[in-house]
Amino acid sequence: NMDSTLHYIHNDSDLSTNSSFSPDEERKSKVQDVVPQALLDQYLSMTDPSRAQTVDTEIAKHCAYSLPGVALTLGRQNWHCLKDTYETLASDMQWKVRRTLAFSIHELAVILGDQLTAGDLVPVFNGFLKDLDEVRIGVLKHLHDFLKLLHLDKRREYLYQLQEFLVTDNSRNWRFRAELAEQLILLLDLYSARDIYDYLRPIAFSLCADKVSSVRWISYKLVSEMVKKLYMASTSTFVVDLMNELVEKFCRCRKWSGRQTFVFICQTISEDDCLPMDQFA
Repeated sequence: NMDSTLHYIHNDSDLSTNSSFSPDEERKSKVQDVVPQALLDQYLSMTDPSRAQTVDTEIAKHCAYSLPGVALTLGRQNWHCLKDTYETLASDMQWKVRRTLAFSIHELAVILGDQLTAGDLVPVFNGFLKDLDEVRIGVLKHLHDFLKLLHLDKRREYLYQLQEFLVTDNSRNWRFRAELAEQLILLLDLYSARDIYDYLRPIAFSLCADKVSSVRWISYKLVSEMVKKLYMASTSTFVVDLMNELVEKFCRCRKWSGRQTFVFICQTISEDDCLPMDQFA
């Protein structure tokens, strides 16, 4: 009875696909021997639009939520079984589905390894970067976790896009900018002194002048860590240039808030021992 039931379920799965494979080739591409094939077929059929209408409107979100666990169970050698389903979910009309994938893409990258990540996940990641703020925040919260898995040349490509995180759908969404500052502190370890000075420094200075105090406080920590990182680099000219700019931009600012920012940055630098005291003086 169980065999006949599984056979019935297996045949009942009407998997919609945009692939150019023939039905036989399509079925073969999704065959594996880790879990019962009927179970996997049932899971893959959750992205069928007719299921969402007749079974559960949230079914695609449940599918997206479970996908890293399914990928881990099947192993990276069976990623071909899930690839089409993942791409379907990543382009789902519901932002909640895309948001769910955005929050877990760094976990999936660990499961798949660098080659599959570069080929199959990076294009999806790039799409999420241009999505709604509700989706982008999922990528932003784990930006460091994802970028550290990429090769250096691929990682450097994202330096040009970090500036875009300063722009949000709603300017009052200050937590987005606070999260950006937190992530930039972690990203300092992934980039060279020149990259930090050329790309991360302008963003950090912009965040230090934010209208919301919570964003500014995290940004003071970001600048102090930047000073520390540049001081420890072999080329010390960057840290001197950075400190000169801090004096020019904030210490000599006409607004009291700018001068106050300079004092707070100095406080953070001294408290965290980011510089030797003679250099600080």
